[in-house]
Parts: sequence; structure tokens; C-alpha cells
Amino acid sequence: MMRKLAAEFVGTFWLVFGGCGSAVLAAAFPELGIGFVGVSLAFGLTVLTMAYAVGGISGGHFNPAVSLGLAIGNRFSWGELIPYWIAQLLGSFVAAGMLFVVASGVADFQAGGFASNGYGELSPGGFSMTSALVIEIVLTAGFLIVILGATSAKAPAGFAPIAIGLALTLIHLISIPVTNTSVNPARSTSVAFYADTAAVPQLWLFWVAPLIGAAIGAIIWRFVLTPDDTLDNIGGQD
Repeated sequence: MMRKLAAEFVGTFWLVFGGCGSAVLAAAFPELGIGFVGVSLAFGLTVLTMAYAVGGISGGHFNPAVSLGLAIGNRFSWGELIPYWIAQLLGSFVAAGMLFVVASGVADFQAGGFASNGYGELSPGGFSMTSALVIEIVLTAGFLIVILGATSAKAPAGFAPIAIGLALTLIHLISIPVTNTSVNPARSTSVAFYADTAAVPQLWLFWVAPLIGAAIGAIIWRFVLTPDDTLDNIGGQD
């Protein structure tokens, strides 16, 4: 179990440090030209690379919503859910802290939004709370369907991390203007505490919406798309 938790810690650390780091460090300098597309690719690549690196140990969740969805989809033990969440949050907080140390090493540093998520005044495009709720729920549900499908017994072996990483890239391309993209409560929580904005009071949405979306995606996959694809007949994905 400790190896699984260590893998989730490392994987979530990499996701936050790499994905949020691309927004806080590289995207902060327009002359580098990575923009929304570059940040989207960075998040996708963090998941893709760590899914290959440690996915065989822990399942490669790196996200409390994914762990919940996999449990509902009968691919993950409910008894391991809270320990996974703790490991993911710890990895996220360590990454955010290290990222803050790096980012603050430049003259006249201002944390600003620090890659945090938000709606209303904190939305990059000024989108409402309702818009944020809808897009986070829908995209997290879609993400879970991709994860469950790509890791199912009928999917081509060895390609799941590619599909999952590309799905996360697509999700960011769609929703960065709306919420700065969460679909991951751990990613949202850690950086919010370093932001100079009111990101922390808005954190509730970036827990509630991804968890609801993950549950919806898992239910659609388990009971609508593949009602016979269970832990017993595929050997599990934990």
C-alpha cells in the first residue's frame, strides 16, 4: 500500500509542478509564446508521462475525482479512497510550495492568480459560477469515461496513458478560458493558498463539480456503456 501512496504522491506532484508550473513560469512571459495551448499540452504531458512511469504501481490516478470515479466504476477499492486522496493532496501541496519558491526567485514577483481556478472575477474569461459548474461537471464526466474506456480489457493494451493525456489536453483547451481548468480537486486546492486572489473561498466549486462529474462519468460507463465490465471479470485497475 505504501508504494501505491508514494506513486500517487509523486504523480500528483509532477502534475501540479509541471502543469501549474507551465502557467506560472513559462506562460507568464509572453515572449516564450506557449499560451493556453502550451499550458494545455503541459498538463496532458504530465499525466501521460507519469501514467507510464508509476501507473503500474498505483493505477495512476493523481486526482481525487478520478479515484472516486474508479471506485464507483468498480475499478478501485473503496477502502483505499481516503488514503489516495491524502497522498494526492500532499503531493499537490509540496509541488505548489516548491513552485512558489522557484517563481518568487525573480525581482518584483507577484503571485497573482498563481494558476488557481475561479469563476466570475477570477475566471480568465469572466464566466459565471453556473458556467463553471457546468463545464467542470461535464468535462470531468467525459474524462472518467475516457479513463475507464482506455483502461478496459477491450481497449488496445499499452495506449491508455496516451488517450488519457490527450483527453486532459483537450479538456484544458476547452475550459482554460472558463475556470482555468480544474477537473482535479487536489490541483485546485494547493495553488489556491498561494494566490493573491479570492481563490480559496471559491474552492468549494472545484471539489463539488469534479466529484459530481466523476460520479456521473463512472455511472454512465458502468451501467450504460459497459454494464458487464466489472472488477471481477477484468482483473481490476487499482
